[in-house]
Amino acid sequence: MAHVFTYGTLMWPDIMARVCGPACAPLAPPLAATLAGHARHPVRGQDYPAMIPAAGHQVVGRLYLDLPEAAWARLDLFEGDEYERHEVLVTLADGSWQRAWTYLFKPGHAARLEAGDWDEAAFEREGKARFVSRYVGFDAI
Repeated sequence: MAHVFTYGTLMWPDIMARVCGPACAPLAPPLAATLAGHARHPVRGQDYPAMIPAAGHQVVGRLYLDLPEAAWARLDLFEGDEYERHEVLVTLADGSWQRAWTYLFKPGHAARLEAGDWDEAAFEREGKARFVSRYVGFDAI
């Protein structure tokens, strides 16, 4: 089992559970975590963000612990061809460190990124319902 650091739509446990499927959904709520040396940006025309390496920046997200092996294939499909899985070291709220996997936007797609940070509160307020209703891939994973 391995951990995953999420920084966008998967920070919401209901979306994460739907992506992972009933047999592989995380058993515990996610923990607050921060990843240094990276930045999160809106993806042009989408409700979800992308994350890229960026010195001097950090991304606040959520860490899900001990995902079952079967969840990873579903997560890889959900993230698609524009993202690739990387191992990172995140800092938890208590200052401890944890190794985890995360999904970084592939450099070849960087032109699709908008300036500034992705707005988590705006997603929850306006984008989440739209994202869930438009994302037909949940049933195909």
